[in-house]
Amino acid sequence: MSKAQLLDGKATADQIRAELAVKVGEHYARTGRRPGLAVVMVGDDPASAVYVRNKHRASTQAGMDSRQVLLPASATTGQVLEMIEMLNQDPSIHGILLQLPVPPHIDAQVIIKHLDPRKDVDGLTPTNMGRLMTGQPGLRPCTPLGIMELLSRYHVPIAGKKAVIVGRSQLVGKPLALLLLEKDATVCVLHSKTPNPSIMAQDADIVVAAVGRPHLVQTDWIKPGAVVIDVGINRTAQGLVGDVDFPAVLTRAGYITPVPGGIGPMTIAMLLSNTWQAFQGELNA
Repeated sequence: MSKAQLLDGKATADQIRAELAVKVGEHYARTGRRPGLAVVMVGDDPASAVYVRNKHRASTQAGMDSRQVLLPASATTGQVLEMIEMLNQDPSIHGILLQLPVPPHIDAQVIIKHLDPRKDVDGLTPTNMGRLMTGQPGLRPCTPLGIMELLSRYHVPIAGKKAVIVGRSQLVGKPLALLLLEKDATVCVLHSKTPNPSIMAQDADIVVAAVGRPHLVQTDWIKPGAVVIDVGINRTAQGLVGDVDFPAVLTRAGYITPVPGGIGPMTIAMLLSNTWQAFQGELNA
């Protein structure tokens, strides 16, 4: 029985970071300036701390200035806003990311709205979301952008294909639907109120699972030869697993992303790409 081709997000992300390192290095050699990325973390969530360290390491490896802004869990929304405003006004910082989730007493949406859209490298401000909705240039959310870049680099056709997205989150599902529509896919978004989701997915050419439920997507969801993108990262007693039953679907799909080593590294690579784009936008302003 044949197996699907792996869409290797780790190797692709390594290539993207290497390409960015060359661009950053060449620019720094000419001008003495380089992009600056600030990641703001509120509290001490262990998983968030790992993600922040990974982002710091990746940005420094790409030759960028990296600033980790750590605020205590007791910080108020107002105190976080004060820090964001300082970063908005800092000319050495070109990208700002609020590490999610934040403690429950912090209003994340208020803080995201306060980000300078030109520095919103997570693409989540209403301004950048509106630009995506209306097809205007802007900074795009990193995970959907990483999915699109991975498909592009593996030359996976999108135009005219049926794409099913499992999950309608603001971080992944909704913006990904718009990005796929831009590339002329026919898009269907499934969610918790969708009846018979497995039947809805069975004729899809591309299936993206992004709900945070281990092994939700089984072989009966997948058309033979379909492209399967697994965004889920679920911590279980067996270790990290995705939203797709990988061993079973591996023998049915045409292409599939692993977990880990799939979309996670691509998300960080797109964060760096967005930071470079924000830096370039400042230069071209």
